[in-house]
Amino acid sequence: MNPRPAVDPVCGKSGSETLSGTISGRIAAHVSRLQYADLPPAIVDHAKLLMLDTLAVAWAGSDAPGCREVHALFAGDGGAAQATCWAFGGRLPAAEAAFVNGATAAALDYDSFGRDAPVHANIVILPVALAVAQWRRTSGRDFLCALVAGNDLVCRIAASLTPPHRGFAYTSVITVLGAAAVASRLMGLDATTTRHALGLAFQQAGGTQQANLEPALAKRLLSAFPARAGILAARLAAQGVTAPAQIFEGTLGFHALYQAGDPQRVLDGLGERFDSDAVSIKGYPSCSCNHAAIAGMLALVAEHGLVSDDIESIEVVASPYIVRLVGAPYEPGDDPQVSAQFSIRYSVACAMLRGRLGLAEIDPATALDPALRRFAAKVTVRAEPAFTGTRAPVVLRVASRRHGLLERRVDHVPGSDESPLDAATIDAKFDECFARGVRPLDPPRIRLLRERITALEDIDDLSQLFDGLCDERYDS
Repeated sequence: MNPRPAVDPVCGKSGSETLSGTISGRIAAHVSRLQYADLPPAIVDHAKLLMLDTLAVAWAGSDAPGCREVHALFAGDGGAAQATCWAFGGRLPAAEAAFVNGATAAALDYDSFGRDAPVHANIVILPVALAVAQWRRTSGRDFLCALVAGNDLVCRIAASLTPPHRGFAYTSVITVLGAAAVASRLMGLDATTTRHALGLAFQQAGGTQQANLEPALAKRLLSAFPARAGILAARLAAQGVTAPAQIFEGTLGFHALYQAGDPQRVLDGLGERFDSDAVSIKGYPSCSCNHAAIAGMLALVAEHGLVSDDIESIEVVASPYIVRLVGAPYEPGDDPQVSAQFSIRYSVACAMLRGRLGLAEIDPATALDPALRRFAAKVTVRAEPAFTGTRAPVVLRVASRRHGLLERRVDHVPGSDESPLDAATIDAKFDECFARGVRPLDPPRIRLLRERITALEDIDDLSQLFDGLCDERYDS
């Protein structure tokens, strides 16, 4: 590659003019200069908590349908041993390790979710941050800077969009930009090169919720594709490949092509406020569109002592967005686990018949349980246009033989600011998840991993993070 010219061929401006005059340029300048000392302690603590959550659900998700196959594909290709495949052990090139880890983190739909928009940032940003940090032997402080910056950017972009949602997958389309920012920061790219990395990532942005609607195992790759693409974008930029600057505000930029919104919202308070705290931990391994209905049904069961024979019918009233995504009749199809995770009818049936929706309830065999399928057929779903939320409100109307018509409205999902999960619940989730998957961790190793994450600031070389935890390669 020839050295980059002093005048940017994309905009006809010098590098400094391009950085200050475009949204991507200002983001790049912010990401490249951010320091650990700039991060509020609460933001750092939240990043560590989300890191534990993502690692835990990835460990449990490593043996979910499709994940072994994804790992086997890349492990068979081999390549430079740069970054750990978390639950599987062994190392792959950074981009491929990020792909594998992004897929396992998404597999159980148990990962953290954005409170202000339906985006799953950390299942992309953490796999990228850890893969590049291990490859580049980055310090814990630099790693935390990149992790926070990436999640912050994703949440900002998601918050800039104007409903209604058009059907593209927020997670895959938005997070590729955060992934490129993370990789650039950890590779030590300057602001101009980082801006080109963001533009190159935008060239790879794509993804649709069709995999949610059908459903298919491809849903689990909506985090894997952008993770790999973000690293590729940064590596290409580092080699001198140029890219458009006006990827947000341009005539054919993000907001023009994907969804209307306010591009300037992405910059609002940049560097002064970190929107990465607008992310919550999930209470159920299921699409978050189901969570309000699950909570409502569990509350009705507990309050009235409901049993299955009591129930004549259940109506779920939700927003058109929720109904579109999870409201179809329950049919296990070719991928029963994914079908269960994206069915509000199945979710309500589990809450009624099993009194919970945990990892056991999304086991493929459980998803085929005839009793659950029969009860799910009693559940109808109706869209209420006045409801505009992506997770709530939801109204349950239960026709009971003993109690008559029961109604419960749920305005906030568990894990939200209004209905937070307590520390004991979160710890129990982590312990259960780490004890599952292709290579479960025993309590001493879980404790060791948690101790290392607590003390990330003191680690000089992230390549050693998993030493003693998953050194040996998994063989299926």
